[in-house]
Amino acid sequence: MAENSKSRVTADAAFLRTQTRSMSRNRLLSETAAINQARDANTARLRALRLQKEAADRDAAALAPLVPKRKRPV
Repeated sequence: MAENSKSRVTADAAFLRTQTRSMSRNRLLSETAAINQARDANTARLRALRLQKEAADRDAAALAPLVPKRKRPV
């Protein structure tokens, strides 16, 4: 077999560098998307818990008997 020409070797090397950069970029974008999705899911879960707690607190406050205010001595 004939040896590859110098320009062919250079072109192959440049292609491999470009391909490697592209794969690295795609992997980073994929990881970033996964992190963002996990963060959004956690935020939604925490928001739901907070709203549930606030509703329970409002219900408890509505059911609690009113405490009469003390009159100040004159």
